[in-house]
Amino acid sequence: MKKYLIILVTVVSIISGCDEYLDRPPLTQMNDENYWTSENNLRLFANAFYPQYFVGYNATWGVDYAPLRGYYFSDDFTTTGKQINFEAQAPDSRASFSETASWLTTYAGPTWNFSWVRKANLMLERVEMMNGDILEEEAYKHWSSVARFFRGYEYSRLVSVFGDVPYYDRVVGDAELDLLYKDRDSRTFVMDKVYDDFKYVLENMRLNDGNPQSLNRYIAAGFISRFMLFEGTWQKYHLNNEEKAKQYLQLAIDAGDLVLESGLWSFSSDFRSLFGSEDLAGNPEVLMYRKYDAAIGVTHHVASYSNITESQSPAANLDLIKSFIAVDGQPYQLSSVPDADKFDIGSLVATRDPRFEATFWDVPRAQSATLLYADKFISREGPTYAGGTYPPQYGSNTNTNDAPVMRLAEVALNWIEAKAEFATLGGPEVTQVDLDASINAIRNRPLDDVAIDKGIQKTAPLLLAAIPDDPDRDADVPPLLWEIRRERRMEFVYEHTRLMDIKRWKKIRYMDGSVNEDLLLGPWVDFPNEFPEWLVEAKVDKLKVQKENGTVVTYNGSNDSDMVGFYIPENVSNRDPFTDRVYLAPVGNNQISEYAQRGYTLSQTPDW
Repeated sequence: MKKYLIILVTVVSIISGCDEYLDRPPLTQMNDENYWTSENNLRLFANAFYPQYFVGYNATWGVDYAPLRGYYFSDDFTTTGKQINFEAQAPDSRASFSETASWLTTYAGPTWNFSWVRKANLMLERVEMMNGDILEEEAYKHWSSVARFFRGYEYSRLVSVFGDVPYYDRVVGDAELDLLYKDRDSRTFVMDKVYDDFKYVLENMRLNDGNPQSLNRYIAAGFISRFMLFEGTWQKYHLNNEEKAKQYLQLAIDAGDLVLESGLWSFSSDFRSLFGSEDLAGNPEVLMYRKYDAAIGVTHHVASYSNITESQSPAANLDLIKSFIAVDGQPYQLSSVPDADKFDIGSLVATRDPRFEATFWDVPRAQSATLLYADKFISREGPTYAGGTYPPQYGSNTNTNDAPVMRLAEVALNWIEAKAEFATLGGPEVTQVDLDASINAIRNRPLDDVAIDKGIQKTAPLLLAAIPDDPDRDADVPPLLWEIRRERRMEFVYEHTRLMDIKRWKKIRYMDGSVNEDLLLGPWVDFPNEFPEWLVEAKVDKLKVQKENGTVVTYNGSNDSDMVGFYIPENVSNRDPFTDRVYLAPVGNNQISEYAQRGYTLSQTPDW
């Protein structure tokens, strides 16, 4: 297997799909009766899970689970016109039988589809069948761990979207109607099962399965830290279940310990190389990545939407901008760095944490809905072709930069947050050593030559004895947790985390522009000096800025000098009102009716 790029799925689809496929005559010599004969065949079967769960930059024009092109629904991003709404009513249907990595954008997770649960259960049952005669104990434990990992992964995502879901720990036959049409199990019941699976994985999966990019215990631990942090904080903030919160948070800590204490990875890559490199092999911060190779037709389009020519909407808003700390480690209100209280892009690049410069282009771009353009997911070279012809790796859907799938920074930030949350529930206090191994190690990453030439500086370390007290901090969030959450926001712009973070923290109100007007603003722009090309007749009555005192100035064709302020995206308006029910998705009315027609009940998600 070359990284995990080459996925052979034909045989796997035949033997693991719906029963109707199992009933068809085999198209090759292999079928379910004679397939399960070797470890190599198990590996081939497991490979089919990779593009479903380790999506990277997706493929060709695919956007599901892809950064920038998929993860754009959160309080970080703003579009022109009306903001993207939450779901307003239960859909007619939510079921899907597709085995592609499809999702629900505004929930950042899967639809009502249990085919991958079935695949994982099928694999687990076949591994049990192979135990002893074909698989020795060590191999049996590893492959059962692989199956249980994927089952836990899928249920973690389903629970994050729907809450309660029916739990299956085996393949269910067509005639077992009481199981096929069982109602939803409680999320805590399901996540306890996931917890058991993940515990087994951390004890039994191989540390190395031959190829460093094949699923192993370290890679699995990275994802386990993600899912257990999510559920531990959900249990704390939504269900007030401290016992379960501590149980899941402890497993997140244990998973992080496994990776961080291994010494196999380090923060010795510059930030931009994590996302724009043509080859992530050997990158010291990347546990797992997806390899792209035009020679065999595996490409994506995420880099082309970072090339400063293609449009970006939604784009980064003022609320996200203000979350970036200054290089002295202080929020802008408390910083002693000169010009830290300025919000034009040039000042932001010069004064903020280096991840700001590595994430955004350093002058306004009309292609961005807010004029702040993210060039994070492309090499430094890519944008230099603007105005000319982009090579295939930077244009269209022929991009070939590798995608980090699990990186050390996520493990470290999951780990330190789990420790800090656990401390609020009576666990050991976070120490300076903990901060140095996580947040401060991340802040001490090397800078690349482009950043150094711009005069970019590393951010000061976070000191336990001097945690900043941000004037904008929520009163119910302790200062340390606030800074940990800030670190995640700076680190993961356009990646998978932000919507999931504010959901698990029970902070979905952050997405309401009626209580946070910074959601509806962009950076400070001096149009006469920075962007005079927009002071034209076509922008009369359309171009607007907001002054520091809240006054809005509209361009009238003759007030050029007054067009200085926070940029107001064209025709911007808040999303429709929403309630706390949007934390979880409704199931489809058709699915409820299908249950009822057979004499069974499928409960709707609360408040839907």
